[in-house]
Amino acid sequence: MVRDAPALMFADRDEAGRLLAAELAHRLESDHSRPLVLALPRGGVPIGVQVAARLGGDLDIVLARKIGAPGRPEFGVGAVAEDGPPVFDEGTLAHLGITADDLSATVDAERAELARRVRRYRAGRPAPVAAGRTVILVDDGLATGATARAALRWLHGRSPRRTILAAPVCAPQARDALSAEGDADAVVCLSAPPEFRAVGQWYDDFHQLTDEDVDAAMRGFAHA
Repeated sequence: MVRDAPALMFADRDEAGRLLAAELAHRLESDHSRPLVLALPRGGVPIGVQVAARLGGDLDIVLARKIGAPGRPEFGVGAVAEDGPPVFDEGTLAHLGITADDLSATVDAERAELARRVRRYRAGRPAPVAAGRTVILVDDGLATGATARAALRWLHGRSPRRTILAAPVCAPQARDALSAEGDADAVVCLSAPPEFRAVGQWYDDFHQLTDEDVDAAMRGFAHA
């Protein structure tokens, strides 16, 4: 049973990241290894900066893209991460009367965008090495959990010692489903309000981030 977390409002991603980092520091008091913090761009990067700074961890990114329903790109029915297979919500597909094959063109388009982001954000660097490490996957919030699910399954093939999924705010259904599926050893949400409708609802400042914002945040962390 995952206990309900209280509803919280965050001023911005930096504040949310600091609060999440404090909670993770408390939970990891007995883990003296240097964690690998992996952020989901774009919104997860400011969160990851705060978490990695507080925990003395390494910071990198993992890339995943939502797969939208036909004609409703904002409605996620699955996701794909880097070179991993697409992960679909089979119940949602059945409800909509579609199959994974019906989404092949969408998957191809999202893979192309993933390839662009890999080139943009990594600039030739290899994917982070997670083997044997405590890995904390962070985002600015979990709505359906689709992108986090795809990223976790991508990570599973890289043999981390322990995997923690962490976000400041989560839809209770996404939190509970991800906890039950077992792709992460722990799911940490500061807030899981029953009235959750969208991640941005719980931030005073939830402006859209750009590739340049991601670059600046990663450079700032590296130079700190």
